[in-house]
Amino acid sequence: MRIFVAGGTGAIGRHLLPLLVAQKHYIVATTRSATKVDLLRGLGAEAVVVDGLDAAAVGEAVARAKPDVIIHQMTALAGKPDMRHFDRWFATTNQLRTKGTEHLLAAARATGVARFIAQSYTGWTNARTGGAVKTEEEPLDPHPADAQKQTLAAIGALERAVLEAPLEGIVLRYGSFYGPGASEGLVELVRKRQLPIIGGGTGVWSWIHVEDAATATMAALHHGARGVYNIVDDEPARVADWLPYLAVAVRAKPPFRMPAWLGRIVAGPVVVRMMTEGRGSSNQKAKRELRWQPRWRSWRDGFRNGLAA
Repeated sequence: MRIFVAGGTGAIGRHLLPLLVAQKHYIVATTRSATKVDLLRGLGAEAVVVDGLDAAAVGEAVARAKPDVIIHQMTALAGKPDMRHFDRWFATTNQLRTKGTEHLLAAARATGVARFIAQSYTGWTNARTGGAVKTEEEPLDPHPADAQKQTLAAIGALERAVLEAPLEGIVLRYGSFYGPGASEGLVELVRKRQLPIIGGGTGVWSWIHVEDAATATMAALHHGARGVYNIVDDEPARVADWLPYLAVAVRAKPPFRMPAWLGRIVAGPVVVRMMTEGRGSSNQKAKRELRWQPRWRSWRDGFRNGLAA
């Protein structure tokens, strides 16, 4: 097939492009930076420099590529994470999830694209009530932290736009990434003991290795009806379980513990919610309907053996 990958140099793209090339697909991949053209070419794709927020440029690039499938992986996170000002940190990514998605969908309609696969997220977006593990049918958090309201709204807008478009729209809600190119910053924080367990560490997280995120995206090329799919491993886990385990895996000292009230002062309410109230996600629908299985079925094995290339 001819496949247009919007945002080919991100954490997933660097693993996805070689898989697509190995299956003999013809790939056109975009980047916003001319300095990354050689990287895309090295991964086997035809490289195009495009700003995803430029409607005309996106339309022209898609028209020239004449793809059968568009894969939307555009994000724009850079620099040190700013959890206190989460929406500000995600501002450009949120634009790519709203305006960027609109531009790609318009181009898809104009060129007769049959299938559209888009990156979304599952984790802190889940409602913080009810069971510890959520399915795709359950609602997103109706009361997000003030600092995350714009980001959650952008995620919702992306998902609605893709699912309502007159084509085969697939939304992949990836869990928390780890693996080569995705978790070096996290490991550094753990080694420096700068990531404490806050409160009881009762927040539940769902992880996904970046290689498994890529294979799930490959599976979505051929399988799955229009809809939303959680792309996570088999073992949602409490912070109190996965964080000390990660410390052992990277040969770091155990994480400090911090009461929630102090966590709000030191780290802010977003981090405290993630650490104490988060809900995990089920991958049963993706395994069943996309016919996909994660290689790293548990973060336990992944943390021990899959963090480095």
